[in-house]
Amino acid sequence: MAKKAMIEREKKRERLVAKYAAKRAELKAIVNDESKPMEERFRASLKLAKLPRNSSAVRLHNRCQLTGRPHAYYRKLKISRIALRDLGSAGQIPGMVKSSW
Repeated sequence: MAKKAMIEREKKRERLVAKYAAKRAELKAIVNDESKPMEERFRASLKLAKLPRNSSAVRLHNRCQLTGRPHAYYRKLKISRIALRDLGSAGQIPGMVKSSW
């Protein structure tokens, strides 16, 4: 059950990142623009800090869409090596032939 929860948590983070991407980019541009007055940059920094923590793209992590495993993740397939091996052994991936695993 925990695996499914991690997958759902990651999907929620992806939605939040997409929702706040423009707002975060706008505020970061103000914060990094040294031609702006210090007070305005500080206000933008405070607004950026008030946004949800999970709306930052840095919080996203690649996870297997089947098992929720964060390691040994194939980006093109969006699954882990273990899930790939299981699907290959079951004959569910066209063109994949079981070698000596």
